[in-house]
Amino acid sequence: MTGRDSRRGFASRPGDPESWIKASETLPAAPAKADVFAARLTIDVTPELRGRIKVAAFRRGVTVADMLRELLAREFPESLGDAS
Repeated sequence: MTGRDSRRGFASRPGDPESWIKASETLPAAPAKADVFAARLTIDVTPELRGRIKVAAFRRGVTVADMLRELLAREFPESLGDAS
């Protein structure tokens, strides 16, 4: 291990500064998930309830988050008087 490895690693910089600066200007093609769902809700549940929720979501072929969003939207529908 006397010589330096000439392979470029993931943290290496491009050779010239111009390509380094231009490389950072690329924007992501898809919108971030935070743009779709702007609020996060955290609740405490027992490990047993969490397990039942995960099993129910798996059996339905959906994610836990999607299943709970649907449940909450069904339980709390948007009405004309609630719009802020």
